[in-house]
Amino acid sequence: MSIFGSMKTAVSGMNAQANRLSTVADNIANVNTTGYKSVSTAFSSLVLPSSSGNYNSGGVQTSVRQSVSAQGDISYTTSGYDLAISGDGFFIVESPDGVPVLTRAGDFTTDDEGNLVNGAGFKLMGYSYDSGAPAVVVNGFSGLVPVNVAQSGLTAIASTSGTFSGNLDSGAEIATGNLPADNATPMTADTKQISMVGYDKLGNTVQYDFYFTKTAVTTPPPATPDPASTWDVTVYRHADAASGSSTSFPYSSAAVGGGTMEFDAEGNLVSGDSLTLTDPITTGVIDMDLSGFTQLASDFAGKGTPNGQAASPVDSVTIGKDGTVSAMYADGTSKALYRIPLATVASPDNLTLMSGNVYSANGTSGVTVTGFPQTNGFGTIQSGAIESSNVDLAGELTEMIESQRSYTANSKVFQTGSDIMDVLVNLKR
Repeated sequence: MSIFGSMKTAVSGMNAQANRLSTVADNIANVNTTGYKSVSTAFSSLVLPSSSGNYNSGGVQTSVRQSVSAQGDISYTTSGYDLAISGDGFFIVESPDGVPVLTRAGDFTTDDEGNLVNGAGFKLMGYSYDSGAPAVVVNGFSGLVPVNVAQSGLTAIASTSGTFSGNLDSGAEIATGNLPADNATPMTADTKQISMVGYDKLGNTVQYDFYFTKTAVTTPPPATPDPASTWDVTVYRHADAASGSSTSFPYSSAAVGGGTMEFDAEGNLVSGDSLTLTDPITTGVIDMDLSGFTQLASDFAGKGTPNGQAASPVDSVTIGKDGTVSAMYADGTSKALYRIPLATVASPDNLTLMSGNVYSANGTSGVTVTGFPQTNGFGTIQSGAIESSNVDLAGELTEMIESQRSYTANSKVFQTGSDIMDVLVNLKR
């Protein structure tokens, strides 16, 4: 047995407890840090070869373990820009030097340019809707841009498509006289009218009058109870309707759209499920989907839902559980601006911790995989909430006391070895 060896073992023990105390100090210091994940110290022994009659003391070494995968408590706030992740995944944020990294800290606010920035100064990244609905890049960060919620002024979107659905009465009479497509008077009474509002490029509302007129019935085979029917569809711009009379005909300009709808004996639409409105004066081209129409023994009914938006200011910006950032306008409409993705790795606890409570992937953690919230095992985003640190303060105080006592015990071993060395030195005197 070596006296120096026992003293070195004691020093090893004190160093190990000092490391343990360092992790405890870090956890306690960050107990209120948003999204912070606690660290702990793991001990492993170092053994030196010994003979049967002579024991050589070894020592102890430490390694730091992260609890990145442990969920912290969700705390609700009054800010809609505060975001918490419930489940797996990390926000992708951009460091001041432009490097994308991962974090669970979702205490976001707006900077002077309107970008969402968390308490450590990292910008939240997302996919823009400027070129349509975004698609995620699963194995990288390409296509990500800072999420900017500075929406000011008025926004207008012209209508380009829409849906029209409803029911045409199977008991309606075949029209006699002028059809709506003829744009003449007197107009047949056997026609049904319903209107829909669209939007032009300046945000003005444009009303369109839809006319549905039964024009033919196909005689069915003897075994078929009901005949198939054909309906004429004609659309005019309401602003061109005749004034000063009981009818809108004749319109001052030609129809902006028209076609034929055919229904089978069971009232199902078999052709004419789409209609194109061509209105160069106001909105341009609007593609209408008519596939929701039926022909059953019930009153005429219809409803239209075009896209587009009237000129309206932004009232607020909201963030959904699926990561969609939407502008809410004063007229009650909304528009998707960005979609926030989440990223994860195979072994989150092995990520490299960096200043600012952010992480980067390495060879041990595995490569990052990106996806949208609520898909493929990714968690959900909760707006108006933050994830608290997962530090157990009571447990950390207990660890601190244990570390202090262990350090003191190791120091006693070192002191005892020092005393024995003094005895040996005094033998020479």
